[in-house]
Amino acid sequence: MNQNFKAYFLNTTHASSCTELEHIQSLWSGYGKISRYKLEAAAQKTVVVKHIALNQSPKHPRGWNTDKSHLRKVKSYEVETHWYQKWNQACMTHARIPQFIGSYQEGKDRWIILEDLNVDFPLRKHHVGLSEIKACLKWLANFHLAFINKSPNGLWKVGTYWHLATRPDEFEKIEHSALKSKAHLIDDALNSCKYQTIVHGDAKLANFCFSKDETDVAAVDFQYVGGGCGIKDVAYLFSSALDGSSLQRYEDDLLAYYFSCLKDAFVASDFDFDFQELESEWRKMYPFAWADFIRFLQGWMPSHQKMNGYMMGMVEEVLKNF
Repeated sequence: MNQNFKAYFLNTTHASSCTELEHIQSLWSGYGKISRYKLEAAAQKTVVVKHIALNQSPKHPRGWNTDKSHLRKVKSYEVETHWYQKWNQACMTHARIPQFIGSYQEGKDRWIILEDLNVDFPLRKHHVGLSEIKACLKWLANFHLAFINKSPNGLWKVGTYWHLATRPDEFEKIEHSALKSKAHLIDDALNSCKYQTIVHGDAKLANFCFSKDETDVAAVDFQYVGGGCGIKDVAYLFSSALDGSSLQRYEDDLLAYYFSCLKDAFVASDFDFDFQELESEWRKMYPFAWADFIRFLQGWMPSHQKMNGYMMGMVEEVLKNF
């Protein structure tokens, strides 16, 4: 451990010493790691440290290790740090995320110290049923409502890791000519929605931590948090948790549940906008959210296992609008 960071770490956590208990995971493309640390004589017994090494990585699972991808990744960690420093507390009550403890930077190394969610949310799920998906949807609904029409200062102007303006290399690789020709119109439709919020930007199943009874969740990984239409997070969550046949079967039920949770959060708030207008707009944008994500997959990895008939049906539905 970097000695300057260690001094900051111990001072910030008021610990007498620290020990790395577990290497939780490596960061995408070799940009660092996430570890769990045991603390001695501190209020928290354990914390999680995200160590980001911002030297350009030669690694990428799909070979996209370009200057553009490196700069995008650097900005993503700057955004995530800003999120935890300035935005985090605004959604802690109804959309749990790890408490921010501190951050430190030295040269091209950055560290973020966070609450260990394993205390209250110890379960990670690779396969889920409808009840677990609904727990994630409830989190998203509360998160989205908390930031309705808030300007994403210090975050991505448009959230999600697949945003068109940040993916020019992948865009050039798209072979689906109709989707490619309408990609900017799809992007414009999503970005011109009247009701904008802050989107998580990477709301896949792997970024949700479940409580012991599996009824509640917390979320992690805020590298691509930013402005946008909330339904983009919903479609992306579905893509990570359901196959095509399940999407066809359960789409109506799950969308109804998301909007019922969003309405519950609205009723409990002091917002005075027309909720039905928001719901109508975001439901209309649901196929657009799919088409936007599929545009990315078509350029990044057209043979991706997520691609299925349900998704391509969404693309065809959207293309009829133009």
